[in-house]
Amino acid sequence: MHRSKQKLFRTVCAAAIVLSSATAQQDSAGGDRVDLNALTAIKREAFNRSQAMESLYYISEVYGPRVNNSRNHRAAAEWAMQQMKAWGLQNVHLEQWGPFGNGWQIKKYYGALESPAYASLIGFPLAWTPGTDGPVTGDVVLAPIRGPQDFAKWKGKLRGKIVLLAEPKVIEMHTTVEAHRLSDEEIQQRTLTPDPAHMNRFGPPASAVPNPNQAFSTAAPSGMVLRNQINQFLKDEGVLVGVNYGYNGDGGTVFASYGGSQNPNDPVGPPLVAITPEQYNRIARLVQHNAAPKLTFDIQVEYQKDDLMGFNVIGEIPGTTKKDEVVMLGGHFDSWQGGTGATDNGTGSAVALEAMRVLATMHKPMARTVRVALWGGEEEGLYGSLAYVQKHFAPRDTMKQTPEYAKFDVYFNDDSGSGRFRAVQALGNDQLAAIFRSWIAPIRDLGIEAVTGVTAGPTVAPGGTDSTSFSYIGLDGIGFMQDPLEYGTRTHHSNMDLYDRVQAGDVEQGAAIEAWFAYNAATRPEMLPRMETPAPLPPKSTVGMQ
Repeated sequence: MHRSKQKLFRTVCAAAIVLSSATAQQDSAGGDRVDLNALTAIKREAFNRSQAMESLYYISEVYGPRVNNSRNHRAAAEWAMQQMKAWGLQNVHLEQWGPFGNGWQIKKYYGALESPAYASLIGFPLAWTPGTDGPVTGDVVLAPIRGPQDFAKWKGKLRGKIVLLAEPKVIEMHTTVEAHRLSDEEIQQRTLTPDPAHMNRFGPPASAVPNPNQAFSTAAPSGMVLRNQINQFLKDEGVLVGVNYGYNGDGGTVFASYGGSQNPNDPVGPPLVAITPEQYNRIARLVQHNAAPKLTFDIQVEYQKDDLMGFNVIGEIPGTTKKDEVVMLGGHFDSWQGGTGATDNGTGSAVALEAMRVLATMHKPMARTVRVALWGGEEEGLYGSLAYVQKHFAPRDTMKQTPEYAKFDVYFNDDSGSGRFRAVQALGNDQLAAIFRSWIAPIRDLGIEAVTGVTAGPTVAPGGTDSTSFSYIGLDGIGFMQDPLEYGTRTHHSNMDLYDRVQAGDVEQGAAIEAWFAYNAATRPEMLPRMETPAPLPPKSTVGMQ
């Protein structure tokens, strides 16, 4: 056992012993009385017999990466359902949505600078771009192409070439640490009410929100239109391979996601890869000095075209006296292809599965049904959760509520990497904040300290993560604030999104807290309070015309 994990375990055990029965009767203003016997059972199972990292091993190392609708993604879903059934969960199934489009995954990647001196190239293919149909070697052209305004300059000059598609990157020395844990002061700062004079009261128009039920998202935003235009131009010009350095990262870390489209009706360009910027810059300098560099790529990919429907993985622990009322928890199950999707979002999926395992193992009756959802299509636009929420509860445009809307209690989401839970959102609801503070009080020893978002406004458009699909239609979609660790600097959508970047003790802490929050929601006398239900959206023709 790692030293840091031993310390956390000793702290948890000590806290479980010293908590007095008086704490169980503690009822802070507007808060809940909590069941400390249940808390002790959750801690014992979550820390003494944890399976969270074992689940993450299968999600990440056996079945990762999990590009949405790929064969890896589907195999991981089958594994997750088997685990849920083994733990005693019921109503375990895949729930389809869509159509989404083609699946895609890497089968082989090899890249090298062949001359004037050999060097292997750190990188990976961009999602939904084709393979090379065997090894290809070509001369290199530095041809930055940002859009149609650059097409005329390069027309007729790129056939059979390997093309560097961006200007060389300026790489700066790292002068700060890449990993970070939140200090008490930082957590406290995030609980403060912001200056109303500087609050952003506006958000993206509703017309910019992707529609998960529209085939292949044909109402593509401008970025997708531009991507299709560039891919068509590169294909027409006979480019052998296109090369870029991703949108972030250096020192061997490459951040990149897709270069093509899951939509089978969109143009398919040439093979596209992202490599580390130091190597990209070297090749660019060789071109600029007329050194005639040659590159070789051998790329194999697989398109999954058998089933264009997306899916979510669902399972539940049925409630007892209020089984038609539902508490949900989950995270997205799909990932990008550079790494294995360990921190985005293997950890969130493993935490949700472990929380369900802990609750199922306790065999303590819960009045409400607790349901887990492992979402698909999050990376492309929250498609899975948006489809589920608007089918089961209310479509956002009309807000015509289904019977399930009134019976839905709360959804807890984990999608911020490997970091320890440090605070929980309250969605601008003081009543909800008071209840959450009473739940946090006996588990502050685990590192969660505060409630944030007490003055937050309504969700004007879903985005960022799946909890906003719920809050967008007026339901309690709750996220946890986590230690950032290396998420933004090292792992998010990168080739370093790997199992070894995950902090095991943090994942176990998250699972224990998520189980505790779900248990409290499922057993309290009343459902949790909500903010006001939003009004239907105005007709599309009037959006943005006020």
